[in-house]
Amino acid sequence: VSDASGCSMITLLHTGAAKFSQNLLPRARQTVRSLLPAAVLKVYNSIVSRKLASHGFGASMAAMSSFPPQRYHYFLVLDFEATCDKPQIHPQEIIEFPILKLNGRTMEIESTFHMYVQPVVHPQLTPFCTELTGIIQGMVDGQPSLQQVLERVDEWMAKEGLLDPSVKSIFVTCGDWDLKVMLPGQCQYLGLPVADYFKQWINLKKAYSFAMGSWPKNGLLDMNKGLNLQHIGRPHSGIDDCKNIANIMKTLAHRGFIFKQTSKPF
Repeated sequence: VSDASGCSMITLLHTGAAKFSQNLLPRARQTVRSLLPAAVLKVYNSIVSRKLASHGFGASMAAMSSFPPQRYHYFLVLDFEATCDKPQIHPQEIIEFPILKLNGRTMEIESTFHMYVQPVVHPQLTPFCTELTGIIQGMVDGQPSLQQVLERVDEWMAKEGLLDPSVKSIFVTCGDWDLKVMLPGQCQYLGLPVADYFKQWINLKKAYSFAMGSWPKNGLLDMNKGLNLQHIGRPHSGIDDCKNIANIMKTLAHRGFIFKQTSKPF
């Protein structure tokens, strides 16, 4: 490398990378990267990646530092499927309850919560509902009630450390319907409380429009198309939709987008 100052910086990071905390390292790397000439930057990236790996940081640390740090430790990607028909039945009831725990530093999926739910007001799924969601009667028969599933969600949140006040997490949905309409509406109908952690969220459609400058009228399909991503799984499968949301978030984060809460406080 011909740039002497660049060599000095590389040497500094090469010898000191392992001494940085996980919180300070991305900021330090970002500062140094902005000062290095392009030719030196290539060498710097290679050396620091090898140094991190030698100290057990591995690929996740390298991925973490490749985009700006997010405001949250974890994103909880959620997408309900509910009973439905044409014309619409009332009340609608949640029949699939998936959550993906997405690491805010690496944007990788760390844990999954996924349960089907037994509807009680309209226990028999309509042909339209099955055709739309792919959920057949046998997948909901004998499953826990919404109250039982919510209790298990709380247990999962506790097990994953998400109820720790020092851990910042927020739900992410494709639209406002899931947490503004569906869950509070069904809980009100059944006389169930709504946990505080369900009362703030990020609407991915709004986040995408902020990042890309256009509104995704067709939801996930438009967002995947706009980002040149392959759609994962079956449309209107709750767990597959969650995977698509996570993939879109990861892509936007790598482009430098910082996710912020879009819902208004309850």
